[in-house]
Amino acid sequence: MKKPILTLIFALMTAFAHAQVQTLPLWEGTPPLQTSMDLQEEVRQEGIIRIANVQIPTIEVYLPAKQIATGQAVVIFPGGGYGILAYDWEGTDFAKWLNSQGIAGIVVKYRLPLSKSLTDPKEVPLLDAQRAIRLVRQNAAAWNIDPAKVGVMGFSAGGHLASTLSTQYNHEVERPKDAVDALSARPDFSILAYPVISFRDAAVHSGSRKNLVGENASQDLIDRFSGELNVNAETPPTFLVHAQDDKGVPIENSLLYYTALHKNGVKASLHIYPSGGHGFAFGLGKGSVETWRDVLLAWMKEL
Repeated sequence: MKKPILTLIFALMTAFAHAQVQTLPLWEGTPPLQTSMDLQEEVRQEGIIRIANVQIPTIEVYLPAKQIATGQAVVIFPGGGYGILAYDWEGTDFAKWLNSQGIAGIVVKYRLPLSKSLTDPKEVPLLDAQRAIRLVRQNAAAWNIDPAKVGVMGFSAGGHLASTLSTQYNHEVERPKDAVDALSARPDFSILAYPVISFRDAAVHSGSRKNLVGENASQDLIDRFSGELNVNAETPPTFLVHAQDDKGVPIENSLLYYTALHKNGVKASLHIYPSGGHGFAFGLGKGSVETWRDVLLAWMKEL
């Protein structure tokens, strides 16, 4: 019995070791809604890699070996309150883990609305998110990905971006178009970890709202970026995970989104753990929340 298990472990380790990684810019030349100001991206290593003032948005693509590839891909949006990106903690670490499960992981280094180089900051994260999923579909054949199995994963404010993409994938702004824009930006599924969903006062994460739409946003703008108000029957199937003791982003965010999904007949799976706090990522050392990734994998196999 031990020999087959050891053989499987060795095969997975070998496949992981040969995973392919590449980085591609989202846009050719100066990205839309951005001036060509000579600003510098900021990268700090403070236990985790924190990136701010992104000027050249990219996707970092992690591909599993073909022997174990499932055809699924997950486009990952790290959190950070729309002020920074927790790039490894909620990004590349998860891409590598997904690779070990035969799933492509694509980490998006999206532009943040605080950058002074942006001409319409509130629109830019969604624009980058749409572009990221379209680029994955454009390269699906080369990357051994099924273009009908491309989902999104977002953490905290990255969860807000993933839910905004899931409900506003057809939203357009005035800009030049190219062939990539002909592809669908609708995710096939959505994974939201302790997500910011609502910009309304009862559940709002004030930092994310302030950074994206400002302190004095109109009610129309607040409602537009409150995901629970924008769900419809075409919103993708969604997996939500949250901790009851989250002091940063209240669990009401996940509850509101789940309720909206249920009312619209969208398949959804909601998992609330009693403890874990905010930003638990893998959940290691935080009790039962450690098992959330196993539950997620089972859900993804059912899609």
